[in-house]
Amino acid sequence: MPGALPDGDPAPADGSLPESARQGAEVRDFGVYVHVPYCRVRCGYCDFNTYTASELGGTKRADYAGQVSHELRFGSQVLRRSAVPVRPASTVFFGGGTPTLLPASDLASMLQTIREEWTLAPDAEITTEANPDSVDARYLEDLAKAGFTRVSIGMQSAVPHVLATLDRTHDPERVPDVVRWAREAGLQVSLDLIYGTPGETLADWGRSLDAAIACEPDHLSAYALIVESGTKLAARIRRAEIAAPDDDAHAEMYELADTRLTAAGLSWYEISNWARATETRSRHNLAYWQGADWWGAGPGAHSHVGGTRWWNVKHPSAYADRIAAGVSPAHAREVLGADARRSERVLLETRIATGLPIEVLLSEERQEVSGLIADGLIDGRAALKGRVIPTLRGRLLADTVVHRLLR
Repeated sequence: MPGALPDGDPAPADGSLPESARQGAEVRDFGVYVHVPYCRVRCGYCDFNTYTASELGGTKRADYAGQVSHELRFGSQVLRRSAVPVRPASTVFFGGGTPTLLPASDLASMLQTIREEWTLAPDAEITTEANPDSVDARYLEDLAKAGFTRVSIGMQSAVPHVLATLDRTHDPERVPDVVRWAREAGLQVSLDLIYGTPGETLADWGRSLDAAIACEPDHLSAYALIVESGTKLAARIRRAEIAAPDDDAHAEMYELADTRLTAAGLSWYEISNWARATETRSRHNLAYWQGADWWGAGPGAHSHVGGTRWWNVKHPSAYADRIAAGVSPAHAREVLGADARRSERVLLETRIATGLPIEVLLSEERQEVSGLIADGLIDGRAALKGRVIPTLRGRLLADTVVHRLLR
């Protein structure tokens, strides 16, 4: 089942934001995230805020696009009332769940609301996630006609026994067809992979990498499997039905991914992400790592504007009730102070290839830089140019880098 929402301060029913949220907004990018919480089946490893048909509590998928559009209109009013400068959306991302379980016309309708309320930047990146079995050529053509520019396909693995352990139900042989259909529709293609599944060997992982590379994606994400408490996978490990993921195996698999993806012309730009060119990096995800503003719509969606974060109620029925009542669907919020925002910047920007400006660090923190270079965790040449950029070893030990800088 989905994990619990974090604690926070009460969120105003009218959604109003503090004065600090508008400071510097004119120079920050603005994006929109739309959460679509529907899945055909619940994958055993998944802790995301998703629901199968039997868990919807009387709400209907057919009503969802209208509910989200209502929140998007509410959101634009909140920003205007809070005197936050209105900026065109430079990125839009539909995630889930499986957004493509909805008709393409529903995704197009929600995108049109974003276009009407905030407008879209001329070069806006507009992405939806999709499972390989949830789209066909016609569906992808309809997305492209609606203005989508990119599709992120949940491949996860090319190996049947790995997919079975993850409770993924799609046919891995279908992935190349979906990639081809997306390209024919004029969409950029990203593939998502997971490594470190119990029972997955290094050879299995290599097979998945080779299959993904053969599709010639514009972008690829590779995430280490994390066993979340409360999931089916965690219960199976607890009962000793399968072995827990191994950190050393994770590291070996990451190194293999970086080697093969680099050889195939994909360069890392964030610890878990590689792109064929600068223009095919996920600008939406980069906006998260670089502290941009975004409005998150839908059950459980998180938002951020100028250091103020809030997160919506989780269940689709609770979300629908808030929308029907005309009040903010936010469950709670937090307003980050200057110290917390700086620490978060260190945490996020040391994950990306452009790195963190050393000038952001306090004087005592800068003293750690030479030791991190000596330990092979950050790039010495980049540090001489004033930036903290992790080496391959530093990417593997990213938490160590941040801990040493902020301790």
